[in-house]
Amino acid sequence: MDQDQDASPAEALLAEANRCVACGLCLPHCPTYHLTYSEADSPRGRIALMSGVANGHIPLNEKFIQHMDRCLTCRACEQVCPNSVAYGQLIDGARAMIYAHSSAQDVNQRKKNGLRDFFERKLIAQPARFDILRPMLRLLTRMGLLSLLLRLEMLRKNDLAQSLLFLTVRNLPGTLWRRKYPARGASRGEVALFVGCVARLIDTETLLSSIQVLNRMGYTVHVPGKQTCCGALHQHSGRIDMARSFARQNLRVFEDSGAQTIISTASGCGVQLAEYSSQSGVGFSVPVMDISQFLDGLEWDAISFKPLVRKVAVHEPCTLRNTLCASKHLYTLLQRIPGIEVVELPGNERCCGAAGTYYLDQPEFAKSLLDAKLQAFEHTGADCLVTANIGCALHIANGLVRKGINIEVLHPVTLLARQMRIK
Repeated sequence: MDQDQDASPAEALLAEANRCVACGLCLPHCPTYHLTYSEADSPRGRIALMSGVANGHIPLNEKFIQHMDRCLTCRACEQVCPNSVAYGQLIDGARAMIYAHSSAQDVNQRKKNGLRDFFERKLIAQPARFDILRPMLRLLTRMGLLSLLLRLEMLRKNDLAQSLLFLTVRNLPGTLWRRKYPARGASRGEVALFVGCVARLIDTETLLSSIQVLNRMGYTVHVPGKQTCCGALHQHSGRIDMARSFARQNLRVFEDSGAQTIISTASGCGVQLAEYSSQSGVGFSVPVMDISQFLDGLEWDAISFKPLVRKVAVHEPCTLRNTLCASKHLYTLLQRIPGIEVVELPGNERCCGAAGTYYLDQPEFAKSLLDAKLQAFEHTGADCLVTANIGCALHIANGLVRKGINIEVLHPVTLLARQMRIK
């Protein structure tokens, strides 16, 4: 929505919404429309509702909020829109209207509980604190105490606490971050790694694997110490000012790193970082790339891998498939490992239901979408699932654990790091 700087948010939203010709080509690609078959839960229907509220023809009431909240922001509709309507910006704009209209009490009642409020204000907003918590969480996991704690009644009924269930079967390295990881062998350049917020607590294996592979490929990796949350969770819940604050902080610390490329291992964060210019007016002066896309563009002649006889199913996160348009790199990277059988997870065109905090805010819809993914995975006969987004990994892995299925869910770069021959 590249609008005049003097245009109000409502005017900017209306200008973009008016570009929708209501053709309906988006309907078959919308996960929530597939669940309800309600026009109001389709991109076309939501855009009509947004326009009605923005121009004052219909009220901003709970019914409107419900239909906006049900959107996963998967942006599959953008891929098939003949007029290239920026639906992702539209839904963010609609949620910003909702946030501005609601009192702080209304927002808290609708979106938060005590534990979640603490998690967002004290940890997500200050992610370096996750580094302090990680050794304790690692100890709880290794001693088997985490699974016992999650059985306590007060935590068993808390969706946020239960989202940690997959950690009971996940590797959780305790390594602290260094600011710089020098390249091995001949230097090919310098990159900066975005470690995010939640990922630096529960997805350290992916981050460390990325550093290992990048170093072996000849790249020095910088990990800026003052980087913060990408802002995606705040952007998609209408808290635009907070998202922009995070953007300004990240722009400053990553520009100071002197890196030639900024690497993200979570496609959800990668989209947010890549779209800072459209959201905040200022973007990075260097490329932002998903780790799979970056690695797939390199020469691998000097690197060899140990064979791996496994059938691996590939889940394509919506952010990687629909927005970054880089999911093909997952397959070509994995095929470098001898003996591996790589299969596409059926139904990759449809969201898994994680979608940031969607699985917490819309648990019934999220469960329906997840059940379809789990069924599709079982039909593949694979003994491992890879995905390029920590939110998807968490959501799918939790579903597998609850079904008693002991299957690894990990990032493709972790498999590469495990199988890379050490010289």
